[in-house]
Amino acid sequence: MAFLLLAFTVAVSDQLLKGWVVANYVINTPAPVLGDWLRIDFIHNSGGLFGILQDSAAIFAVVTVIVVAVLVALEVGSGWRSWLVTVTLGLLLGGAIGNFIDRIRLNYVIDFADIGIGSWRFYIFNIADAAVTVSILLMIVIWFAASRLGVNVSAEEKDDHAAEDDRLDSQKER
Repeated sequence: MAFLLLAFTVAVSDQLLKGWVVANYVINTPAPVLGDWLRIDFIHNSGGLFGILQDSAAIFAVVTVIVVAVLVALEVGSGWRSWLVTVTLGLLLGGAIGNFIDRIRLNYVIDFADIGIGSWRFYIFNIADAAVTVSILLMIVIWFAASRLGVNVSAEEKDDHAAEDDRLDSQKER
């Protein structure tokens, strides 16, 4: 349930903030928020994360449907007992849905957050992009530090823990 609540919160926050930006800012006109470090620069992005593969909204929409199905199947069917995996997949799902809504409705994604100093700028992004990026970073952490974090990442570990739980339960019954 936390997985879906987090995904819903990310997608709704993303859409609400995009709506506010569209209503209050002029496209392609940077407006300072925290000096030059953080600006609102409302743009239309017809590509993917970090502006890759421009004019490919339809392809990204199809890929998103597949990703959403896989994420839901992983979370629901995995039996993982890790809050970190749940948060990671919830962020990824929420980000995918937030940008999917734009692609279906507008045939592009609304991006607006512009971070940098002077001419040294990061890619313009939105809440959905940030959620996807954080989830990718969390996946890397899980991959390399799963055993130290107590995160179940494989079906074998899941079965081992389930078997151990069953043994403990049977010992308690005696």
